[in-house]
Amino acid sequence: MSRVPRPAARILLLDEADRVLLFRFDPDDRPPFWCTPGGAVDPGESYEAAARRELREETGLELDCGPQVLQRHVEFLTIEGVEVSADERYFRVRAPHDAVDTSGHTALEQRVMTRFHWFTRAELAAATEPYFPEDLPAILDALEGSE
Repeated sequence: MSRVPRPAARILLLDEADRVLLFRFDPDDRPPFWCTPGGAVDPGESYEAAARRELREETGLELDCGPQVLQRHVEFLTIEGVEVSADERYFRVRAPHDAVDTSGHTALEQRVMTRFHWFTRAELAAATEPYFPEDLPAILDALEGSE
């Protein structure tokens, strides 16, 4: 079975204290995990437009996401049970505050994205549940010097 191509925009959302926002997913078919905000690019949509839309839908923040800072290719099983080959583009965004509005979540997101947390680097290092991308601290460290 071949994997479905999935272009996606992901957000590395940092607050004023340099904490990164992750959402906890509680799927029915696997253990819980944490992930950055973001999602699939809609047909005809640019990665940049998708990043802005996903940021607004998942956090309530209406911000410019700036340029792409990272591109990755990963394969995984989506929450909907689809095997995908994802072309993920990452955007680093500074939040003006740590308030998050999840009222824009879809019905599926409301069901599986059970909570969110602003993680410090120390909390990421001590995390007992998986998070994605798995090398998030290294990514944040590498991007820190380019601000």
